[in-house]
Amino acid sequence: MAVLSSPLLFIASIPPVTRGFTAATLVSSLFYAWLRWNGTVYAPYLTVVPGSSLFYPWTFVTSVLVETSIFELIGSLIFVPPSLRYLERLWGSVETLKFIAVSVGFSNIIGFGFNWLEFMFTRDADLFLYGMQYHGQMALQIAILVAFTQIIPEHQVQILGVLKARVKTLPMAYLTVSTVMTFLGFQCPWIIIQFGWFVGWIYLRFYKKNTGDSVGGVDSYGDRSETFSLISWFPPFVHYPLSILANFVYSLATRLHLIPTSSPDLESGLYSQVPGSARAEAERRRAMALKALDQRLANTATPPPSSSSPPKVPRAPPAAAAARSDTKAMPSSPPGAPRANERSKSVGEIDIGDVPKDGR
Repeated sequence: MAVLSSPLLFIASIPPVTRGFTAATLVSSLFYAWLRWNGTVYAPYLTVVPGSSLFYPWTFVTSVLVETSIFELIGSLIFVPPSLRYLERLWGSVETLKFIAVSVGFSNIIGFGFNWLEFMFTRDADLFLYGMQYHGQMALQIAILVAFTQIIPEHQVQILGVLKARVKTLPMAYLTVSTVMTFLGFQCPWIIIQFGWFVGWIYLRFYKKNTGDSVGGVDSYGDRSETFSLISWFPPFVHYPLSILANFVYSLATRLHLIPTSSPDLESGLYSQVPGSARAEAERRRAMALKALDQRLANTATPPPSSSSPPKVPRAPPAAAAARSDTKAMPSSPPGAPRANERSKSVGEIDIGDVPKDGR
């Protein structure tokens, strides 16, 4: 990225949703730190507290803007704004804003319901209703990784300048860390990563509007390719039971009209591999065409003929074949009769030996 001469020009070059989201994160996190500095520990109007969030419904979305520690704030500022900038330039501001709201809002709603279920079984309100506060951008971070897995799965990145990994392996690695931390007793906020992964995948799989791949004016939704299916995230030995469960849930959701219909790819009969990017789809088709052309050239290339192979007999032209057929059709002449060529010679031709010399 080119280094801009002025910080104001750099800020102006950032897309609006990314710029506003980053500024709101800074302001909200600093405001929460100021409240903590003044002794306010309980702030249900900023974070999701399962026992109080029904009275502050906006926190299901706005809690993403609050980071409660300096380390969480630095980590979010390093990863989230550059990622949102990339997605906003690819998807547009509206789709990026919808992606943030859906990924964070539904993840917090699932966490809210999960805590209430735990309270119903344990009756421990101090722990599960008022002792947990969901906040920060962990759900958004895992959803962004899912989006990158859809768009650039084979891209290789360096983690902390040492570890190298492909983009498609990062979501499950983050999900594994979340599972381990949850089993160790740190349910909040680590469990929100699992909900964010599932919500982000469902939205990108079925609901995201792909205006760039519209065919005949009809917009497509989601990414129905096999490389982005649910079983592609898990090892092969669990594919069969997961496919049965996923097919049942999908058929039920289709009957209830919970999943929007999507227009298929008219050329290949499938859905676009990278929805929302006609340029990426064109590059994919071009690569497939070049591969098919190389295979065809390799199959049609034959070795030079050897000297021992018999020469090919050229076919007779159609006129000669017709003449042979006419000759075969003529009846055979009786014995002793002059042949046809001899008769033609006696009638229409004069042999040079029959011409008298000196005109006599």
